[in-house]
Amino acid sequence: MEKFQITKEGHQKLRSEIEKLKNIERPKIIAQIASARELGDLRENAEYHSAKDRQGFIEGQIADLEDKLNRSQVVDVSKLSGNKIKFGSTVTLENLDNSKKVKYKIVSDFEANIEDGLISSMSPVARALIDKEVGDEVEIKTPGGLINYEILKIEFI
Repeated sequence: MEKFQITKEGHQKLRSEIEKLKNIERPKIIAQIASARELGDLRENAEYHSAKDRQGFIEGQIADLEDKLNRSQVVDVSKLSGNKIKFGSTVTLENLDNSKKVKYKIVSDFEANIEDGLISSMSPVARALIDKEVGDEVEIKTPGGLINYEILKIEFI
Protein backbone atom coordinates (compact mmCIF):
# COMPACT_ATOMS: atom_id res chain seq x y z
CA MET A 1 0.00 0.00 0.00
CA GLU A 2 1.41 3.32 -1.09
CA LYS A 3 1.33 6.11 1.49
CA PHE A 4 0.33 9.63 0.51
CA GLN A 5 0.66 12.99 2.20
CA ILE A 6 -2.34 14.88 3.54
CA THR A 7 -2.65 18.06 5.59
CA LYS A 8 -4.06 18.01 9.13
CA GLU A 9 -7.20 19.73 7.83
CA GLY A 10 -7.59 17.19 5.05
CA HIS A 11 -7.11 14.32 7.50
CA GLN A 12 -9.83 15.72 9.76
CA LYS A 13 -12.14 16.21 6.78
CA LEU A 14 -11.53 12.59 5.77
CA ARG A 15 -12.34 11.35 9.29
CA SER A 16 -15.49 13.51 9.39
CA GLU A 17 -16.69 12.14 6.05
CA ILE A 18 -16.23 8.55 7.27
CA GLU A 19 -18.10 9.32 10.49
CA LYS A 20 -20.94 10.96 8.56
CA LEU A 21 -21.29 7.95 6.29
CA LYS A 22 -21.17 5.48 9.19
CA ASN A 23 -23.33 7.36 11.69
CA ILE A 24 -25.84 9.18 9.49
CA GLU A 25 -26.01 7.73 5.99
CA ARG A 26 -25.65 4.04 6.91
CA PRO A 27 -28.47 4.06 9.53
CA LYS A 28 -30.67 6.07 7.18
CA ILE A 29 -30.30 3.53 4.38
CA ILE A 30 -30.85 0.61 6.76
CA ALA A 31 -34.14 2.21 7.79
CA GLN A 32 -35.10 2.68 4.12
CA ILE A 33 -34.38 -1.00 3.40
CA ALA A 34 -36.48 -2.09 6.38
CA SER A 35 -39.32 0.16 5.25
CA ALA A 36 -39.12 -1.13 1.67
CA ARG A 37 -39.19 -4.75 2.89
CA GLU A 38 -42.55 -4.09 4.48
CA LEU A 39 -44.00 -3.28 1.05
CA GLY A 40 -44.06 -6.94 0.09
CA ASP A 41 -42.54 -9.01 -2.74
CA LEU A 42 -38.85 -8.06 -2.91
CA ARG A 43 -38.42 -9.27 -6.51
CA GLU A 44 -40.55 -6.42 -7.86
CA ASN A 45 -39.92 -3.86 -5.14
CA ALA A 46 -38.16 -0.86 -6.75
CA GLU A 47 -37.74 0.96 -3.43
CA TYR A 48 -35.99 -2.06 -1.94
CA HIS A 49 -33.62 -2.52 -4.89
CA SER A 50 -32.86 1.20 -5.00
CA ALA A 51 -32.10 1.24 -1.27
CA LYS A 52 -29.87 -1.87 -1.58
CA ASP A 53 -27.98 -0.23 -4.44
CA ARG A 54 -27.51 2.91 -2.35
CA GLN A 55 -26.33 0.76 0.58
CA GLY A 56 -23.70 -0.86 -1.64
CA PHE A 57 -22.56 2.55 -2.83
CA ILE A 58 -22.26 3.88 0.75
CA GLU A 59 -20.35 0.79 1.91
CA GLY A 60 -17.99 1.19 -1.04
CA GLN A 61 -17.41 4.83 -0.13
CA ILE A 62 -16.68 3.91 3.48
CA ALA A 63 -14.19 1.22 2.42
CA ASP A 64 -12.47 3.62 -0.02
CA LEU A 65 -12.21 6.45 2.51
CA GLU A 66 -10.98 4.13 5.29
CA ASP A 67 -8.31 2.83 2.91
CA LYS A 68 -7.24 6.42 2.21
CA LEU A 69 -7.21 7.17 5.94
CA ASN A 70 -5.01 4.13 6.64
CA ARG A 71 -2.57 5.09 3.87
CA SER A 72 -2.40 8.79 4.73
CA GLN A 73 0.65 10.44 6.23
CA VAL A 74 -0.34 13.66 8.01
CA VAL A 75 1.85 16.70 7.35
CA ASP A 76 1.64 19.60 9.80
CA VAL A 77 2.17 22.48 7.38
CA SER A 78 2.75 24.95 10.24
CA LYS A 79 5.95 23.06 11.10
CA LEU A 80 7.34 23.26 7.57
CA SER A 81 9.86 25.84 6.43
CA GLY A 82 12.43 26.42 3.75
CA ASN A 83 13.01 28.19 0.48
CA LYS A 84 11.69 25.50 -1.84
CA ILE A 85 8.15 24.61 -2.78
CA LYS A 86 6.93 21.30 -1.37
CA PHE A 87 3.73 19.58 -0.31
CA GLY A 88 1.77 21.97 1.90
CA SER A 89 3.32 25.14 0.46
CA THR A 90 1.14 28.10 -0.38
CA VAL A 91 2.58 29.70 -3.48
CA THR A 92 1.90 33.10 -5.03
CA LEU A 93 2.57 33.18 -8.77
CA GLU A 94 2.48 35.89 -11.40
CA ASN A 95 1.44 35.04 -14.93
CA LEU A 96 4.21 36.56 -17.04
CA ASP A 97 1.92 36.92 -20.06
CA ASN A 98 -0.85 39.00 -18.43
CA SER A 99 0.57 39.98 -14.98
CA LYS A 100 -2.31 38.29 -13.13
CA LYS A 101 -1.43 36.86 -9.75
CA VAL A 102 -2.72 33.54 -8.42
CA LYS A 103 -2.26 31.80 -5.09
CA TYR A 104 -2.30 28.00 -4.68
CA LYS A 105 -1.80 25.65 -1.78
CA ILE A 106 -0.40 22.23 -2.71
CA VAL A 107 -2.48 19.51 -1.04
CA SER A 108 -3.52 15.87 -1.53
CA ASP A 109 -5.90 14.71 -4.27
CA PHE A 110 -8.60 14.26 -1.60
CA GLU A 111 -8.37 17.93 -0.55
CA ALA A 112 -7.95 19.55 -3.97
CA ASN A 113 -10.51 22.21 -4.85
CA ILE A 114 -9.43 24.74 -7.46
CA GLU A 115 -12.13 27.27 -6.45
CA ASP A 116 -10.51 27.42 -3.00
CA GLY A 117 -6.99 27.61 -4.45
CA LEU A 118 -6.17 24.06 -3.34
CA ILE A 119 -4.36 22.07 -6.02
CA SER A 120 -3.41 18.42 -5.99
CA SER A 121 0.25 17.62 -5.48
CA MET A 122 -0.17 15.29 -8.47
CA SER A 123 -1.44 18.04 -10.81
CA PRO A 124 0.77 19.31 -13.64
CA VAL A 125 0.93 22.73 -11.99
CA ALA A 126 2.09 21.39 -8.61
CA ARG A 127 4.57 18.97 -10.18
CA ALA A 128 6.10 21.84 -12.16
CA LEU A 129 6.39 23.95 -8.98
CA ILE A 130 7.85 21.38 -6.56
CA ASP A 131 11.47 22.17 -5.59
CA LYS A 132 11.38 25.63 -7.19
CA GLU A 133 12.24 28.84 -5.31
CA VAL A 134 11.11 32.47 -5.19
CA GLY A 135 12.20 34.23 -8.37
CA ASP A 136 12.19 31.07 -10.49
CA GLU A 137 10.23 31.11 -13.71
CA VAL A 138 8.16 28.05 -14.55
CA GLU A 139 6.53 27.04 -17.81
CA ILE A 140 3.40 24.99 -17.16
CA LYS A 141 1.53 23.03 -19.79
CA THR A 142 -2.22 23.39 -19.27
CA PRO A 143 -5.21 22.36 -21.40
CA GLY A 144 -5.40 26.00 -22.52
CA GLY A 145 -1.73 26.05 -23.59
CA LEU A 146 1.59 26.96 -22.02
CA ILE A 147 1.60 29.47 -19.18
CA ASN A 148 4.73 31.13 -17.87
CA TYR A 149 4.74 31.99 -14.16
CA GLU A 150 7.21 33.67 -11.86
CA ILE A 151 7.21 32.47 -8.26
CA LEU A 152 6.66 35.52 -6.04
CA LYS A 153 6.16 34.02 -2.58
CA ILE A 154 6.30 30.69 -0.73
CA GLU A 155 4.47 30.33 2.58
CA PHE A 156 3.70 27.49 4.97
CA ILE A 157 0.31 28.42 6.41
